[in-house]
Amino acid sequence: MVEMETIRELQAYGYAFASVFFAVILYGYMYHLYTSKKKGGKDYEKYSNMALNDSLDDSPVEEIEPLQEEKQTRSNK
Repeated sequence: MVEMETIRELQAYGYAFASVFFAVILYGYMYHLYTSKKKGGKDYEKYSNMALNDSLDDSPVEEIEPLQEEKQTRSNK
């Protein structure tokens, strides 16, 4: 049977591995957000304000352009 000391040692190694793993994932995600913003991609910081500015009177986070087909049907009317 496995001794209690061995189980606790495995728990400690598992905890250390999980901590390092999740720290790497967190920093990788932060790097992704930084490079995405720098390349001119989506600015996810604007989306974080949606929780604060969620009234119907507030302006949208970003304007969405209609699809090409919708533009043509609107112009033909």
